[in-house]
Amino acid sequence: MLWVKAFHIVFVVSWFAGLFYLPRIFVNLAMVPADSRAERERLLLMARKLYRFITPLGVLAIALGLWLWFGFGFSGGWLHAKTALVVVLAAYHLWCGRLLAGFAEGAPTRTHVWFRFFNEVPVLVLIAICILVVVKPF
Repeated sequence: MLWVKAFHIVFVVSWFAGLFYLPRIFVNLAMVPADSRAERERLLLMARKLYRFITPLGVLAIALGLWLWFGFGFSGGWLHAKTALVVVLAAYHLWCGRLLAGFAEGAPTRTHVWFRFFNEVPVLVLIAICILVVVKPF
């Protein structure tokens, strides 16, 4: 089970790294001038590749987390709260995919300021999950 835990941590860290960076690309996309087609296409390419890269990392992180949960039989309110936050994070990931599709279609998007705040969501989720896993407050 230690191997499963080690790989779970690796995939979680990798997934979070991508979720920290992808919305940052969205900030840059929202700031691209209308006449800068090459810059827009370059940023879209980067975002698409990153999204395709982090999606299997998220799936593996969740799958190994479930393996640990069912293998160890953890219980407690902290685990239920952590699981709820993982669901929020998965929804955030999917929302990023929808935002990326909107950028690709050229649909009107939100402002770069909104994306700067949106970019902070995974940071807050990470802090909460770390506290729940380490401190186990309930």
